[in-house]
Amino acid sequence: MRMLPLIGFCLASITSCNREDASEYFTGRVEFPVQPNLGAKEAMAARVVPHPRQLEWQKLEMTAFIHFGINTFTDSEWGTGDESPELFNPDSLDAEQWVRVLGEAGMKMVIITAKHHDGFCLWPTRTTAHSVASSPWKEGRGDVVRELKEACDKQGMKFGVYLSPWDRNADCYGDSPAYNRFYMEQLTELLTWYGKVDEVWFDGANGEGPDGRRQEYDWQAYYDLIRKLQPDAVTAVMGEDVRWVGTESGYGRETEWSVTALAPGGTAASRAVNETLGLTPMSDDLGSSTLLRKADDVYWYPAEVDVSIRPGWFWHASQDSLVKDVSALAGIYLSSVGRNAVLLLNVPPDDRGLITEYDIKGLQGLKSWIDGMYSIDLLNGARPYGRGTSGAIDGDNRTSWSPGRHRVASFVPAIAATFNVAMLQEDISKGQRVEKFIIEASSGSEWDTIATGTTIGYKRLIRFPEVKADEIRLTIVSSRANPNISTFALYKAE
Repeated sequence: MRMLPLIGFCLASITSCNREDASEYFTGRVEFPVQPNLGAKEAMAARVVPHPRQLEWQKLEMTAFIHFGINTFTDSEWGTGDESPELFNPDSLDAEQWVRVLGEAGMKMVIITAKHHDGFCLWPTRTTAHSVASSPWKEGRGDVVRELKEACDKQGMKFGVYLSPWDRNADCYGDSPAYNRFYMEQLTELLTWYGKVDEVWFDGANGEGPDGRRQEYDWQAYYDLIRKLQPDAVTAVMGEDVRWVGTESGYGRETEWSVTALAPGGTAASRAVNETLGLTPMSDDLGSSTLLRKADDVYWYPAEVDVSIRPGWFWHASQDSLVKDVSALAGIYLSSVGRNAVLLLNVPPDDRGLITEYDIKGLQGLKSWIDGMYSIDLLNGARPYGRGTSGAIDGDNRTSWSPGRHRVASFVPAIAATFNVAMLQEDISKGQRVEKFIIEASSGSEWDTIATGTTIGYKRLIRFPEVKADEIRLTIVSSRANPNISTFALYKAE
């Protein structure tokens, strides 16, 4: 698209260069007018911004999943629904240990599988006897959800719940009106008994009910209930605020748009839009200009990357030696948080009710690696040069670069720097705009390209072989509107 020269540049502060009025932004969604040209669509898509709850969620960067339940005691991944509650009896359950370990690893929220597909509830629900109230744990007076929530509150951790729509124990599953009432009663308990809930996580599993009956989930009623009871909670995966990245590998797309043509949620209207466009969360392209040509609407619908620290989602003793090591976890971090997504890392407690030493070792290695990488920003204190440098990003993250026609910024580090990771961030409160960028380095008279990329969004991390350079140059090659680059940093990672 709009190729720009690699000589000279225009730099300006956000107040002097970006004249867009805040009223021109579209929170969460924009509907295109009838038969607009592509340029008009791109300009409108560039001004779609996140809802405040989505923006706060994106800033978390790393969150944790806790898969724990009857499967922990049956050595299975998907329960059948006919397991006896008598099997659930952790002898050392310590939710404070979970939160402490996860917090020390850098996680900012914990999401618990309050009910998985087997229908066993980790809280003493009034809707079914298939719960901790029928187990020998704490003589039936225990509440895992409450213990975790209290531990989160005590240690300043955000809290979320996973409530499986598919329930293999409920007799009413498959009788759609009856089960939807049943499910909403469970959702109401979770959203009113424990205080603030920050994320509600649904997956799309929808197995057969008794006699092959098919359950039709009333997604809109679920969303309306959440907005009524927990208006600041994001709804994820089958929700309207956060989408599944499309894989459980831990890797997001190289080009990860938060502004997507993929319609959020599971309602019939959303399904119709996505079927017309041929889109699913697994599609390679969710937001390109090619896709904008066909779309009638675009949405702020950012990606969450869910992956387990183990091969399975629930704890299995046979997998204690298969916990991902620091190298694998570092790669996941770079390919999730570093690709404009939030990492949701599953760490399952064992049948004692504790996170094991194997998982703790992996988490500690990841945290040490992250801290080491971010310890020194080699552009902090760098001297930008050229016309209009007063508004240049210079590593201190206090200014935004919102350039005009010539989108090239050059920097001289305080000292000749050796680095292998570059970080870029857009100010997504003003939208996601960058389509292509180039980073070059010079240690003499020649400039060498060391990294190229497409989308940036909230955060983009690119790792490459070590480079030693006297000067650094960032070029925004293509952007849907004036970009708002809030951070450009260089690091050396082990």
